[in-house]
Formats: sequence, C-alpha cells, structure tokens
Amino acid sequence: MAVSSLLNIAGGRASTVLLVMKRMLLLILIAGICEPTEVVFGQAAAEDNGTGVSSSSTSSSRPSVANLGTLYTYDSVIGRAAGPAIEAAVDDVNSDPAILPGTRLSLISQNTNCSGFLGTVEVLQLMGNDVVAVIGPQSSGIAHIISHVVNELHVPLLSFAATDPTLSSLQYPYFLRTAQNDYFQMHAIADLVTYFGWREVIAIFVDDDYGRSGISVLGDALAMKRAKISYKAALTPGASTSQISDLLLGVNQMESRVYVVHVNPDSGLSLFSIARSLQMMTTGYVWIATDWLPSVLDALDPS
Repeated sequence: MAVSSLLNIAGGRASTVLLVMKRMLLLILIAGICEPTEVVFGQAAAEDNGTGVSSSSTSSSRPSVANLGTLYTYDSVIGRAAGPAIEAAVDDVNSDPAILPGTRLSLISQNTNCSGFLGTVEVLQLMGNDVVAVIGPQSSGIAHIISHVVNELHVPLLSFAATDPTLSSLQYPYFLRTAQNDYFQMHAIADLVTYFGWREVIAIFVDDDYGRSGISVLGDALAMKRAKISYKAALTPGASTSQISDLLLGVNQMESRVYVVHVNPDSGLSLFSIARSLQMMTTGYVWIATDWLPSVLDALDPS
C-alpha cells in the first residue's frame, strides 16, 4: 500500500484530492477554534450597558468579528496556492451562518518572505490584533521558531505545509497541522527502495529543519529495511545555479545512482534541470522526489 501510494503521489494524481481534503479540514478546524471566541463575545454582550438594557439586545443583529491571522510567503509555490485557498475557505465559513452563528471571520495576512526573523516579528504583530488563531507558516523552520511564541500566548497555530516530524504536539501543544508529517512519506520511500532491491541511496536535501529532519527519518526507515543512505548532500537554502551544479557533480562521482530529493518546491525543478544538463537523467539513474514535486505540479498552469 505504501509503494502504490507513493507512486500515485509521484504521478501527481493524489495531490488534487489532498488539496481538497486539506481545505475541508481547514474549514472544520477554523470552526472548532473559533467556538470559544463566540462564547467570549457572548459574555461581553450580556453586560449591562448602563441603560438598563443588556447590550446583547441592542447588538444582536450585528455579528461579532473574530480576527484570523495568516502567515506564509506570498511569492512562493505553496504561498501562491495557499492564499486563494485560505480566502475561499474563510468566505465559505462567513457565507454559512450555521457554522459560526453571530461571528464573522476577518483575515489579517503577513508575509514571512521565508525568514524566521520576519516570521517572529510578524506573528507578534498578529498577536497585537487579538487574533483567535494563526494559519501558517508554510516553513518548518519558521514553525519551530514561532511555536514558542504562540505557546506562551496560548494562540493556536494551524500549519498547512510544515511537515517536519520533530514538530510534536507534546513539545508544542498549540501547534496543529493539516499536512501529514514527513515520517509517513519517508517510510513509503524506504518501502519503494526495498521493493526494487536497492541497498544504498544518496539523499539530496535542503539544509534546514525541514530537510535535515526528513532525511533523518528516511535514514531510520531504511535501516529497518537493511538499506542505508550512503551520502547526504546538503543544499543551502536559496542555493545558486553554480552551487547546485557543484553538488550534483560531486554526487555523480559516487557509486550509488539512486537519489532521494527532499528540497523546497521553489528550487526542486532547477535542480532537475541542472541534472539533465549534466546527463544525469539518462538510463542508470533513479530519482525519487518527495512531496515537493506534486506541490509544484499542482501550481503549474494545466495547459
């Protein structure tokens, strides 16, 4: 089952279904998070306003507004897909009074620009707007940083793309995610490697929390199958064309020709393009991409 699931993901056929499921789960979680806010507004509205008439009777027709923060990188593969999806989900909630009776969601968006420092500053700005929850970030590294902030302030952080397995709810009780963590896909890749009888692979990964944690899980999964990662090739975030080329030339000198690529969606296709120019996409080479590839395929123009 794990092998067939991975092959479907590699072909991009499961990604559209996954996107729909994420949106449905997002709607459910938004409704669940905002229910306590409705209670708070109700308590405030029940206070006597000094005229002998409770304010609930004077403002019952006016819905309360619950601020909902978003935190992601606008100009990125995931961000360009996430922005419209979040707006559509909030519109769906606001258009159905049965979901949040008497409460209207208001979006406040911040752009992290893939920076942990900016992400921390902007989440503090969101806290100043009394948000009931924050949707994001898309980066596991930024999620690690700002999870400490939201834990102290008791504000739920709902990420749709942070897949680092070490982002545990035990350590970060206010961190929630709608995406599967990388534990599952790395074990599926280990099953695929075992199925074809390969004993060694080379891991090409982005050198951040997301990349390192994912490849660490892959190493453990392969060890259980009596296989291993023969070499770990770390790629600096935002690496230049020459840096990617030098890395690929290095791994091309090694014995294994089975490569597992675990990078960010914004750099993955560039890596494949350079590999092709180096004649590394020919017979005898095996390339296994993690879920960054279907993310890119979903973002492409269907034509």
